[in-house]
Amino acid sequence: MRIEVKGRNVVVSDELRTYAERKFEKIGRQVSELAELELEVWEERNPAIADRWVAEASLQLKGVTLRAREASPDLKGSVKECAAELAVQVKRHRDKRRKRREARAAAAAQNGAEQAA
Repeated sequence: MRIEVKGRNVVVSDELRTYAERKFEKIGRQVSELAELELEVWEERNPAIADRWVAEASLQLKGVTLRAREASPDLKGSVKECAAELAVQVKRHRDKRRKRREARAAAAAQNGAEQAA
């Protein structure tokens, strides 16, 4: 999986880049090597907003794009929460695909048994 970290009016340090790669490692093991993850971080400049650091991730898989957006008082917390939300979405997507594949295989086996009889 290819990970791209962008900052909107924020300098993306090497420390943040390695932190993001470590947090999204679990997702990387579950998806294809061709998947592309784009993580964008920025700071809300409104003083009335307590959760000022925002992280937004877009994971492009074959045929589907998964998105997660989280905000928290610190930048690393936002990235961590965003990774957790995206992990849930990836798991749900994988389970859906697996169930569809199993249902299709069962239907094909049933049709093959009916034609043989």
